[in-house]
Amino acid sequence: MARALPAKGAVARRSGASSESKKRKASPSRSPKRKPVREVSGEAPEVRVSFLGGLGEIGRNCACIEQDGRIVVLDCGIMFPDPDMPGIDLVLPDLGYLRERAEAVEAVVLSHGHEDHTGGLAYLLRDLRVPVYGSALTLGLARHRVDEAGLADRAEFVEVRDGETRTIGPFDVDFIPVTHSVPHGFATAFHTAQGVVLHSGDFKLDLTPVDGRLTDLARIGMLASTEGIRLLLADSTNAEEPGFTPSERQVGATLRRVFEAHQGSRLVVTCFASHIHRVQQIADAAVATGRCVATLGRSMAKNVDLARRLGLLDIDDSTLVPIEEVDDLPDGHVCVVSTGSQGEPLSALSLMAAGDNRRFSLRGGDVVVISAHPIPGNEWAVGRVIDGLHRRGAVVVHTGVEPVHVSGHARQGELMTLLSVARPEWFIPVHGEYRHMVNHARLAVNMGVDPDRVLVCEDGDSLLIGSGGLRRTEPVPAGYLYVDGTVGDVGHGVLRDRQVLSEEGVVLVVATVDLHRGELVTKPEIVTRGWVHAPEADELLEEAASVVLVELEAALGEGVADGEALRRHARKALGKFVGERTRRRPMIIPVVVTV
Repeated sequence: MARALPAKGAVARRSGASSESKKRKASPSRSPKRKPVREVSGEAPEVRVSFLGGLGEIGRNCACIEQDGRIVVLDCGIMFPDPDMPGIDLVLPDLGYLRERAEAVEAVVLSHGHEDHTGGLAYLLRDLRVPVYGSALTLGLARHRVDEAGLADRAEFVEVRDGETRTIGPFDVDFIPVTHSVPHGFATAFHTAQGVVLHSGDFKLDLTPVDGRLTDLARIGMLASTEGIRLLLADSTNAEEPGFTPSERQVGATLRRVFEAHQGSRLVVTCFASHIHRVQQIADAAVATGRCVATLGRSMAKNVDLARRLGLLDIDDSTLVPIEEVDDLPDGHVCVVSTGSQGEPLSALSLMAAGDNRRFSLRGGDVVVISAHPIPGNEWAVGRVIDGLHRRGAVVVHTGVEPVHVSGHARQGELMTLLSVARPEWFIPVHGEYRHMVNHARLAVNMGVDPDRVLVCEDGDSLLIGSGGLRRTEPVPAGYLYVDGTVGDVGHGVLRDRQVLSEEGVVLVVATVDLHRGELVTKPEIVTRGWVHAPEADELLEEAASVVLVELEAALGEGVADGEALRRHARKALGKFVGERTRRRPMIIPVVVTV
């Protein structure tokens, strides 16, 4: 449900103070002069903005912008599973809203190449044939998953360049350069019948980016001073963090220092495979200290090859060596760039930590640099990998030891700068956990946006923009779609069963019944996993079998002659016994074989 930011807390008003009084007292530097509210013709069609994912969570970013019955999808990402989702590989947005309106979907626009914005594209393309717009790198990264799924023929990939404007369905869309941890990200400005809807994308204001590509605040300022920005949707990930996010170049200086401090050791550096600027700085530090570079992990090898072909990664052929040849090099000449910075179970780094990587084995004295910060929820997995690396005698350098990572998301100072430049009429924080969005909303109010025009939304919220402003309308489906292997939509029921099995175990009772004679053929047998250890609980299992025996004999004596009814009797009796004797609630599975 969308709701206006409450006046209490960080933006509380004095009793009796009016909104106009509050605006008059605001400092000019914090409350820039705003354009008059844009006049919109009452005949102009309304514009709908719906959120299928990405609000109140890190991942699953997906939004829909609609006008005249046509839909443009902005991003289609995945989320990594929480620890309470056993067996789940990926979590997707509920794409049912788009499947039901497949004929209305004009295109998918990808803001940048991270999987929390592109990873769900292959699942969407199973049901839709649509063009996909993005930068060359973004499309290249997205195609990896699409090709793996065998769906390359389901989409037309349309490359766009910095500052370009494309007509997509009913909208003119500006692709505005922004700096992020993956190159060639975009903010997107949708020119609609109700004014400009600007989505910031994931961004930061890095004044010294590795590739020199700055966030184009001038273009945003021009939109604000000419057409005006009707609605701003902006990245909230670091909205709790004061100040400004450090430049990516600072990591390069740290890496150079770490490499120089371990001249005689083999170095393994892990980061996100899509973080091309980080890979460039790792390679630069390696070359500066006389090392060759080898990639480890399929996605790292693919992305390095793609970035080199696009001219986004400058690594000489003489510097790159196959991973199979590093054992033939002196230790001080080796730098391995690996996947696995988030502790993924089957990643190259996790296999290294477990001693199971067949392509590269750690030796005592090797130095492993984890050049990434754990995504919320991954802390335990990363910690487990670090422990495993230490057990193998490696020296581990991570963000708790050295500043070997900086965020790609804007902190409060940058968010306030964007708000002061954009001067939006309405504001909705996006991309972040709920607390991040609330803090971002408060920043907007402090920057002079009318509190009644700042909305904190959640997944499933749908808003209409009309001549009277924004209003909430009927929500859209926005639940989780669980993926296990190649199977989509595992479902809440399956997940709930897995949680019970993982926490309480399972008890199976097997009984054979002769329905014609109305009697048990044999005494019920109890089989259990994860409830009690059978060899040490023979007496308890025997008692449980007797309880089921008595219940089934009573039911047969009353004339019950239906297999399903007998299973219900067995489940009820065994469940009651288990609960009373052990205070546990394992899954009870009755099997009644009739003869």
